[in-house]
Parts: sequence; structure tokens; C-alpha cells
Amino acid sequence: MVFKKMLSAFGVGGPSVDTVLTNPNTRPGLTLDGQVNLVGGDSPAAIEQVVIGLVTRVEVEGHDTEYAGTMEFHRMAVSGPLQLAPKQQVSIPFQLPVPWETPITDVYGQRLHGMTMGLRTELALARAVDKSDLDQVAVHPLPVHERILEAFQRLGFRFKHADLERGHIRGVQQTLPFYQEIEFFASPQYSSTIREVELTFVTSQRGVEVILECDKRGGFLSAGHDAFGRYQVSHADVDRVDWAQVVDGWLRETTSRYGNLRTQGFGPGHGHSRGRGMGMGGMVAGAALGVAGGMIAGEMIEDAFEGDAGEDFGGFDE
Repeated sequence: MVFKKMLSAFGVGGPSVDTVLTNPNTRPGLTLDGQVNLVGGDSPAAIEQVVIGLVTRVEVEGHDTEYAGTMEFHRMAVSGPLQLAPKQQVSIPFQLPVPWETPITDVYGQRLHGMTMGLRTELALARAVDKSDLDQVAVHPLPVHERILEAFQRLGFRFKHADLERGHIRGVQQTLPFYQEIEFFASPQYSSTIREVELTFVTSQRGVEVILECDKRGGFLSAGHDAFGRYQVSHADVDRVDWAQVVDGWLRETTSRYGNLRTQGFGPGHGHSRGRGMGMGGMVAGAALGVAGGMIAGEMIEDAFEGDAGEDFGGFDE
């Protein structure tokens, strides 16, 4: 009996947890539905709490280092304390709201290279080793995301990579501690001025803030640099505009405004750079761009992204 108690303390012969999602596919602003299934072990168990949480891989930069860690960015308790008898089976239904800013992992049924997302279930046990379960989740774009991504494709841009960077975007109301970068190789019609483009969505119930970083080529007498643009769109604009025309306008506006905006008082010193030199934390000036296409065109932004180094959150198996 003493030996069995010792084994139980190390998780041997203890209760098990298995989470079953009704559908692992979701979108920002929707829900993930499912149930947590518990099965008692060889002896009674005191469950302190059952918690589910969304976890993903995030890139962290700081102190001249860069590494990837697993971050839980949204969690919810599905059960408080309960007693689980030997071999007893308990099912706990749940409905987890998916935050509006949750990054996109899948487009057209294909996983974006570089993205991973899971739902982790934690079973907290009194005086014993905690149990956990991890289920893969696919987050699909909302209609406005789809239209913008389709526009890049129609304009000839090729998808390169996607990742999450820990940090906050200056001037944007952001609830999550990271932002997604979706990277594209420039299409031939833009290749004379742009090498690559990084696209960031910051989504809310009202609409989406779209941040562009264009890696501009240098000219005969000028060096290459990054140029930034920020634009705000409404979910209601989905079927109202020609998105390829709108995105083309954003790109041309973003890359043409860089040179003549430094005189407007947004010079160097407005923030700090993020380890990638002139990356999202580079020195770029700001000015309002007016209204176009039924949407509010945002401003060019300096130090668009503020880096935020953090702790390692452990490994995550893709």
C-alpha cells in the first residue's frame, strides 16, 4: 500500500485526462467546443482544478539573443475541485472563446509554414504529479483576412514564412503579448522597389489594423531600408472594395512616403530597435494618409514594434 501511494505520487496509476474537440477548426472571435474526459486511477484522487489554454510558439528577442518558446496566451478553468473515485469516468463540456487577436495558422486548408497552435488541458491534482493533454488547433482567417491575403496572391506575391514575435505595436490597442508576421516575397511588378513584405493583422470585433513592413531596395545613391504603413479596415468592408487595388495602393503609399516624412518631427530616438537592425523597430516617420476606398488609411509609423524580451516558456512539439 505504501509503495502504491508512492507510485501514485509520481503519476503512476493515477487519473488520466483526454480532451476531445468537437471541431479543431475555428476563427478569431469564434469558440472552440469540446469536452474534457477524466478517468479515475487505481485510488481516489482529489482534483483541485481543470484548466484549458491556448498555446503557441513565439519568437523572443533580447540582449542580442533570439529563441523560440511556448507561450500560453488564453486560459479558462472548466472545473473547480472534485473527487474522482477509482476508475470513475467524468466528462466536462466546455466552450472556449477564441480571442479576436488569435493568429492565423491555416489558409485554404494548409498550415502556414512556421505556425503552430494547440489547446492544452491541465489537470491539477492534490499531492500528486499534474496531468496534461495537448490537442492541435487550426485557426482560419476571417473574411477580411482572406480578402487581403487573396489580394497579395493576385498581385503576384509568394508566401515565404509566418511567425509570432513577442512585443507590442506602438499606437495599436493590442491585448495579446505578441504579434504575427506573415512574410511574402515581392512579385515581379514590385521587385524593382521591394524585396519582401511582412503583413501583420491586429483584429478586434470592430475591424482589423493592417501593418505593412516593406523591405525596400536601395537606389544608385541610396541604401535600402524598411518602410512601414498602418491601415484600418472594417469587417463590413469585405465585399465593398477591390482588395487588389486597395493593397496595391497601400504598398505604393507605404514605399513612397518614407523619404519626405522625416521632417515632421518623428526622427530617431522615438523608441528602440529590436535586434534586427532596421526591422519592425526601425526609425520610420509618421503622417496621416487620409481616407481611401471607404477605409481609413492609417499612418506611416516609426518604431512600429517595440521588442519585449521574456522568459523561456519551454518546448512545443509541432
